[in-house]
Amino acid sequence: MKLKIIIFLAIILTSCETTNKKVITNKDFKNYSNDGFALIYNNDIFKKRIVSKKIEQRSLIIFNNKLKKDTDIKITNLLNEKYMIAKVGKNSKYPIFYNSVISERIATELDIDPEQPYVRVETINSNNTFVANKAKIFDEEKKVANKAPVESISIQNISIEKNNNKFKKEKNTKFEFIIKFADLFFEESAITLKKRLEDEYNLKGINIKKMSKNLYRVYKGPFYNLGSIKNVYNEIANINFENIELIKL
Repeated sequence: MKLKIIIFLAIILTSCETTNKKVITNKDFKNYSNDGFALIYNNDIFKKRIVSKKIEQRSLIIFNNKLKKDTDIKITNLLNEKYMIAKVGKNSKYPIFYNSVISERIATELDIDPEQPYVRVETINSNNTFVANKAKIFDEEKKVANKAPVESISIQNISIEKNNNKFKKEKNTKFEFIIKFADLFFEESAITLKKRLEDEYNLKGINIKKMSKNLYRVYKGPFYNLGSIKNVYNEIANINFENIELIKL
């Protein structure tokens, strides 16, 4: 058991080597999923060079620098569970805090709150039961995306829609998030990671929460507004974890 723990720790600690590495871009993630904030595109952020490439207002393309161009993804508004099929566009520079850049069309379709644009971006694979039909719909819609009215292409999770009114009442819309570094199987691994983040990277306020019998979450927070979590995230981004996530409490 001790040997397994040592091997596991080696894998985990390797993921946060050296603060001088560049951000990982365009990796071939086959089962990528990330919860975080989307940046809603408009011409002003392009003119100010916040984003290096344009997105058409009615496009079903997103920018995501973790995934290759033309990757089909599912994007979900985690505040209401509405989702759509989209496709990754060309590699674009944008603030590392965001897990994606999306068009106004996608933001409108998913009823994304600009003050809390909390979304999940995930690759499509055989485990997604909606894939076959929805991916087909996307290919058909893509042909008429620039002509069809926004209202005509709303794709929602049918299983949730039945209880939609009840769900909306119960959903917590208060801004309260943490920055998750990792979920680990061993408490000793979590303690070691916490110590390294504090000692080698001079991070304060690192916490550990026991999620279940064999799962320990290493995180920082909570944060109660977009500005505070963005500032801290930008400070820790150079640690270069492959998949730091923003988790709503």
